[in-house]
This record gives sequence, C-alpha cells and structure tokens, in this order.
Amino acid sequence: MTNLSPATVEPPRGRSGLRSMLPRWSPKLGIGLALIAAIGLFGLVGPLLLGDPNLIRDLGLTSPGGEFLLGTTLTGQDVLAQLASATRGSLYIGLLVGVMATVLSALFGIIGSYVGGYVDEAFSLFSNVMLVIPGLPLVIVISAFVPADQRGSWTIAVVLAITGWAASARVLRAQTLSLRNRDYVAAAKVSGEKPWRVITVEILPNLLPLLASQFVFAVIYAILSEAGLSFLGLGASNSSTLGTMLYYAQNGFALQREAWWWFVPPGLVIALFGCGLSLINFSIDEIINPKLRDIPRRAAVEPDRAAQPVASTDADAVMTVRDLSVVYQVGTPVHAVKDVSLTLRRGEILGLAGESGCGKTTLAYAINRLHRPPAEVTTGSVTFHDRDGDDLDVLALGPGELREFRWSKLSMVFQGAMNALNPVITVRAQLEDVLTTHRPEMTKAQRRARCEEVLGLVGVDVRRLRSYPHELSGGMRQRVVIAMALLLDPQVMIMDEPTTALDVVVQRGILREILRLRDEIGFAVLFITHDLPLLLELADRIAVMKDGEVVEYATAEEMYARPAHPYTRKLLESFPSLIGERGAFVRTGDQAEPAGAGGVAGLPGGPTPSGGVR
Repeated sequence: MTNLSPATVEPPRGRSGLRSMLPRWSPKLGIGLALIAAIGLFGLVGPLLLGDPNLIRDLGLTSPGGEFLLGTTLTGQDVLAQLASATRGSLYIGLLVGVMATVLSALFGIIGSYVGGYVDEAFSLFSNVMLVIPGLPLVIVISAFVPADQRGSWTIAVVLAITGWAASARVLRAQTLSLRNRDYVAAAKVSGEKPWRVITVEILPNLLPLLASQFVFAVIYAILSEAGLSFLGLGASNSSTLGTMLYYAQNGFALQREAWWWFVPPGLVIALFGCGLSLINFSIDEIINPKLRDIPRRAAVEPDRAAQPVASTDADAVMTVRDLSVVYQVGTPVHAVKDVSLTLRRGEILGLAGESGCGKTTLAYAINRLHRPPAEVTTGSVTFHDRDGDDLDVLALGPGELREFRWSKLSMVFQGAMNALNPVITVRAQLEDVLTTHRPEMTKAQRRARCEEVLGLVGVDVRRLRSYPHELSGGMRQRVVIAMALLLDPQVMIMDEPTTALDVVVQRGILREILRLRDEIGFAVLFITHDLPLLLELADRIAVMKDGEVVEYATAEEMYARPAHPYTRKLLESFPSLIGERGAFVRTGDQAEPAGAGGVAGLPGGPTPSGGVR
C-alpha cells in the first residue's frame, strides 16, 4: 500500500467571523502590507516631524550624515523632509486617480453593457477610441495645454484618470455581458428587482476582483505617470511629489555630481510602493473567491514515490483499488474517501452508487489522478493490471507516464457532455486531436478513418464530424464523448453519470450502446450514478458509497434480492414503484439489452446476460 501522508502538510485551522472574509496570511501578503503601511505612514506622519522641506540653508550639496540623514540638496534643503512631503503628494494623486479611473471603468464597462442597445454600443465605441490612443503622448499633450500655474494635483489626477480607465472598462464589459445572461440575474429581473439593485447585488459582487485589480493598477499607473510628467516639467507646479523631486535632482545635475542621495530615495520609494501594491493584488482574489482561501501550500516538494503495485488474486482483474483515502485539506479537513477497496474485472460493469457528496466523483478522479489541491490522496494504492501482464502503480506514475497511461489504457466520460466538448471546435478536430497526441505515427487519412469508425460504433452519422457541439442534441453529444473515450481502445472506462441530464428514452439508448460496446470490445466500466435501480439492470456488481465509505459491495442480483446495509435499503425505497406501495420497487417496460440478446423471457426481476437484474 502506498502511503502518501508524508507529502501532506498539517491542515490550517478553521476560521470564522470577520477573519473568514480576509485572504489567508502569506509571506507575499505580509511583505506587501508592510511596504504599503511603512510608506503610507512615512508620507502621513513624516511631514509633521521633519520640518519644512522648502527651507533653504547655506550648506550646499551635503552627503548623508549628522543632522541630515539623507543629506541636502544643492540649495541646502533637507532631502529626508522633501522625501516625506513628496511621498504624501504622490500618494494623494495615486488615490485620486485610482478612485476616478475605477468609477469611470465601472460606468462605461458595467452600466453600459447591462443597459445594452445603443447605450452599450456608444460606450463601447468611446472606450475603444480611448484605448487605441497612445496614453503617455496624450497625457503630455493635455498637460502641455494646461497653464503651468493651473497644473495642480487635481488637474494632473483628472488627466491621468481620463487616460487610464479604458482597458479595464473593456474587461468589465465582457464579464458583465456574460453575467447578465446568467439564470440568477434573470430570476432577479423576473422577481421585479430594479435595475440598480440587480447591478449592485447580483452583478457587482462577481466583479469585485476585477475592480480591485483595476484600482491597484490605476494607483501604480498614476504614480509612475506623474513621476514621468514631472520629470519632463509637466507635473503639478504647486505640489511636491516624487516626480518633482526627481525633476529638481535632474536639473541640479545630481547624477553628474554623484549626489545619489538626491535621486535614489524617491526612485526607491516609487519602486517599493509599486512592489507592495502588486503583492497585495496577488491576494485580492482570495477575498472574493472562497475557493482560493483554504488551498494548502506544501512545505516541501512532494518526493517521488516508489512504485508498489498490488498483486491481484483475481486472474480477471484489470484494476485494483486498495484502502484508498482522499482528504480535502481545507480549514476543517474533509475525509471525502475513506479506505475504499474495489476490484474491477475485465469486461465487467462495476456500478458505484450513492447520494450527492458521498465521494463518488472524488474517488473516480483519484483513480485517474485528476484530483487537484486541496484534494490529496493520503493513503492507499491504485494498481492497473495490463493485459500484457504488467502491473502499474497509478499513483507512482510520473507526468510523462501518466499522460501515456490516460486514454490509451484508462479513459473517462465526464459529467455534462457539453462541458466536455470544446464549443468552438468541430467534432472531427476534437477526435483527431486525441489521435494526434497519442498516435502521432498515424497519417491524416488513418485518423479520419478511425474517427468515422468510432462514431459509427456509437450510432452517430459520420457526417456529424463536421458539426460543432452546439449543433448536436444532448444524446448525440453524449455519444460523441463516449466515442472519444473509445478512440484508443482503452481497457477501462470510467463513466461519471453519463446519462444524468438525458431524458428516459435517450438514456435507454445510451445504456444499450454501452452494453453493446462492452460486449463487442471487452472493456471494463466503472459506472457512477445516483440511480441504484438503473445499476441493478446494468451492472454486474455494485458498490454503494455513503460519507466516503463503501458500505455495501455485492453482485447486482444479491443487492436486489437481499440488500444488507440499511442505507442500501433506503436508496431502493426512495424510488417509488409504478404499482404497489412505495418501496415495492418494480421495473417494467423497455429494458436495456446487450447486443445480440433476443429479449429476456419471464417476469421483471430475472438476471440479465450481463449479470444484472431486470
């Protein structure tokens, strides 16, 4: 058994109340907050403590030391006092531009796209025009037309805000156009909510990460742009900023005089402030998206695991799962799969049933190594018994080996066929992509012939290879996904609720195809579903999961006739019968049959050729 617990970390403690609304503490967040707090405190308190920055002394250019920690300028002004005053001025302009640019981007990006029609088109056109105009030249031109005695902080802030909102507005518009068509927004409209409330309550919270990112970007943009304008002599004439400090240092030939203490400190403050805002921006998504808050960070790189395949005691076994456990390492760790052991035989359909949240899909993803943090396989093993006699420890496969293993030996049919198919690529291109990746030696004609072959196997007209997914019905899309899973003749196919979103008639057709293909090709199936009565008809053996554990594991006939666990009996009783009392489960009507079966004589309840029960 492979023990993966050394690679895990101690889970973080749970958080509640106001603390749960904040991003998780990290070195990046700590450094960013420390930089911003230090610079902000220096800009707010420094001018009150360091005296008049404009006081001229008969000292000339003095290097740091003694009374002046950062030296003096050419006219004897204290550089440290100037730095504190300039920092305050730059922060003031940065905050003004951040607020104004964010408001403008929200106005043109969110409100315009929600209203739609001519308003959206006009706002979008104006945003595009502003976006294609070069920013810095426009700022220089506008600033040059403003008289020097009227270029104050507000004037510069307005100029920078006008030129810094368009890019974010386009992003916000695209997101709003997507959000306004969501079902919950439509429900709010139908319930009679006013447009302003739909925007502020239903749409705006989903856009807060983008707005926060825009604000941070606008502040950084403003400070850097103001520094550039001031350096060119186009900055605020009646304000002290980091840019004006650099301007006077350049005019005083500080670089030629090697007076580094005059121009390095303002440049360093600008760099550190931008770095701090960037580090904070990395943590903004955690505030809005709860899914990102509790993703654990590993203390060290996970070591390579030595292959420990489990020898099978069953000659027909194709896959053996032993004592597999999966834990979601969140604030309160969730043991989603607990010591699960299963054996899948060749040509067998093994059903996996249980209510939502019991761990079925998590188990399937762990078997196929598709789980992502915070999910971690803590203990157990997954052994694939190849038909050539080799035993593969799936949990020990490297990235290259895992890529070769998937789809050629084990494939998967995911929930929701529309989500599994790329909506902008034809069916042919998506099928051929699998063959190009795993069978690069195949010619184009061979790939096309194989695509037509598998599409014919699942009963889809080969002319549909030229179609896009949205042009197919739900049942046809599901058949295409099954065809894709069959492309490389896998020995095992995991089907995660492949018929859940389909109507009964289409569902029956898909089940017939699965049985027929299983009998013709001989692959094994791990079939996951909520519908235990369906598995009684389809599967050879059934495992029932509850709270991450397999509570019952038996043949379909035994589970139908003698369900041992109370939870299994409750699942069966939860399906009403068409005749008789609730819990008197009887299946009647058209039955799913394997290919070649000439019907089943007798009453419902007899065994199927696959070992299941009708």
